[in-house]
Amino acid sequence: MSIRMVLIIILFSFCNETFAQENSIDKEVLRHFKIVLWPQAYRTQDTELLDSMLHKTFEMIDNSGSRSTKAEELETVRKFPWNPSNFRYTIERLEIYGSKFAVISGTGTTDTYQYKSSNYLIKEHGRWQAISSHVSGFRTE
Repeated sequence: MSIRMVLIIILFSFCNETFAQENSIDKEVLRHFKIVLWPQAYRTQDTELLDSMLHKTFEMIDNSGSRSTKAEELETVRKFPWNPSNFRYTIERLEIYGSKFAVISGTGTTDTYQYKSSNYLIKEHGRWQAISSHVSGFRTE
């Protein structure tokens, strides 16, 4: 094996290890984003926090199929309090593609209802933002 080939293998191994570490860090950031920050922004009606989390092209599709823009979502959060008892979100899928696109899906549960959601996020300028959220399967407990 030539020196050149050995150097290429070492470089490739280093890049794979670096990518795996970045991917692991991004997954922790995304878990915190979805499990802690997202419900916090809604519960406290913190439209400033939510604004920073949602990409300018964000779109929500609710359980009935209605669509809303980022501006409409922020206005809804501003006007209507959301404080369900014992809310928890369980991530069932968290995938990162090419270190710039992520999918988070799972189940939101409270004492009185449950739903499924899928969220799509992109990473721009070193920061993750949601570009889409889709809620379905809403049912009361």
